[in-house]
Formats: sequence, structure tokens, C-alpha cells
Amino acid sequence: MQKETAIIIGGGPCGLAAAISLQKVGINPLVIEKGNIVNAIYNYPTHQTFFSSSEKLEIGDVAFITENRKPVRNQALAYYREVVKRKSVRVNAFERVEKVQKDGEIFKVETTKRDGSKEIYIAKYIVVATGYYDNPNYMNVPGEELKKVAHYFKEGHPYFDRDVVVIGGKNSSVDAALELVKAGARVTVLYRGSEYSPSIKPWILPEFEALVRNGTIQMHFQAHVKEITEHTLTFTVDGEANTIQNDFVFAMIGYHPDHSFLTKMGVRIDEETGRPIYNEDRMETNAENIFIAGVIAAGNNANEIFIENGRFHGDAIAQTIALREE
Repeated sequence: MQKETAIIIGGGPCGLAAAISLQKVGINPLVIEKGNIVNAIYNYPTHQTFFSSSEKLEIGDVAFITENRKPVRNQALAYYREVVKRKSVRVNAFERVEKVQKDGEIFKVETTKRDGSKEIYIAKYIVVATGYYDNPNYMNVPGEELKKVAHYFKEGHPYFDRDVVVIGGKNSSVDAALELVKAGARVTVLYRGSEYSPSIKPWILPEFEALVRNGTIQMHFQAHVKEITEHTLTFTVDGEANTIQNDFVFAMIGYHPDHSFLTKMGVRIDEETGRPIYNEDRMETNAENIFIAGVIAAGNNANEIFIENGRFHGDAIAQTIALREE
């Protein structure tokens, strides 16, 4: 049984930033990550360009310098690897936290490692920085379980000369549609909104709109998917049903945090917003000595917290824990 002062669950940028903040106050936390570091970024589309500029993704006072103002996925992966090395952040990668249980004044953390072996840790403080990217939203329509339906997009090449539907109307959908067109796919975009989302990155919207105007992309607003089969997709617009030929579907309709993981630890969730109950000054939940960092604090509104503001949550957590350790 391994003893720790603090355990951080989740090795994304905000979890790593929290680890470095704790280091600064004399606490060397253990980060436990079920994948590898910044696993969500690794799973981004291969050619992803960040919305944020590189300096707004920096953590641990380590400069992130790129040729272009906005970095791409591979640059971010290299940067965060370098931060972990330079700051000697302790990360147990490919280890899944199965259970966190309060035992008097400490927490017992049970995990499963990549080889299936079990481990038990005890810690005084828990920081949950698990993000939301592992939990896609579902449409709950017939056929969504088919292998042709995906909730993540990697790159366009496999879909050359295929009929592809992209569901959703925000950045991930537009990015996927553009790359699919460039790879030679025939693309239809279905969005339940009545107009383009204001959150779409301004430097890609003109290109997308031009492709819609010239008919390269078939765009349907106020569209609701009703059924997916192996070779077709049926949707309605203003109550009128349309069935189109279809080979692949990308349902890019967002993601959500794992509320059950938090509630099992005694953290209460606001039913309306999906936000954990927490003190914003300390980032501490209603469950004493359990803290949150990053997008998990935003609940169902993933557009509220990003790396660029979630990276500072660790400072509040570290200051709170340092005072309790005096």
C-alpha cells in the first residue's frame, strides 16, 4: 500500500498544471492516468489546430514556442511531454482508478494497471482532473450502435469516395467536414440548429460556407436524425423525412463528464447544470479534501472551461492544501 499526500486523477494539461502547483508548495503529488499524458489531445484529429494561441496553453512556467501563433496537435503533445520531463512530474500512466473511498481522515484509492494487476494507495487529498472527452453524447436513435458510426474523428483519408454524414454544427463537425472533403469524401452535414454556431472558429467558417454554397458540402439546418442503417440515414427537417445513401457517420455532438465517478466519492452534482458542487476559491467540492481541476468543473457546458483557464485551478488547490499542511 503506497502512501501519498495528494493524488491527482487525470494527466491532462490541467491535471499536470495542478501537480506542478503542488510541487511549488512542497508537495510532490502522484498523477494517475488511465492512458498516457494528455490522452485527450492524443485522441484529437491528426491535423488539429488549437483555438488557443500557444502561450495560453503553457503550464508550469515552461514556454511553449511555435512557428505559428496557434499550435497543432503534435506540437502540443511534444510540449507537454517536455513539461513532464523538465518538472519531474510523477505520472503512473496506463493505470485506471477504479474506486476512491474515504477511510477516516484519508482516502483509499484502488486502481488497475495495464497488466491487470491491482494497486492500493492512501492519500490525504484527491484532485479529480478527468475531463470529459472519454464520454461522448449519444443521439439514442436506431442504428447508432453500428460500426459505421463514430463519435471521434481522426483523419479523412479512409473515407475517399465514400458518402459520409457529419452530425453537429460546431468546431469539431466543421473541422471534420473540411478534412473529409479534402480527402475526396462526399459530405453531408446535419445540424439541429437554425444557423451556423457562433462558436465556429472564424478562420475556418468562410471556407466551409463557400463549400456549402457551391454544393460541395450538403448542409441541412434544423435536421434531426431518426434512423441509421448499414447503407442509409434518415433525418427530418420541419417534419419532412429524408433518406440518403450513407457509408459512414461521424456524430460530433459533444461530450460530457463522468458524473458517476464523482458521486461515488460523495460529490454532489447540480442536476440542472451538471456541475459538481464546489467552492470556486478553493476548487474544493462538498466532499472535504476532494478537489476538481479543469473542464470537469464546467459540468454540461464544456465551452466554459478550457486549458487556458483550467490550468490555473491548481494554484487555488495548492494554496488550500498548503495551508492545511502547516
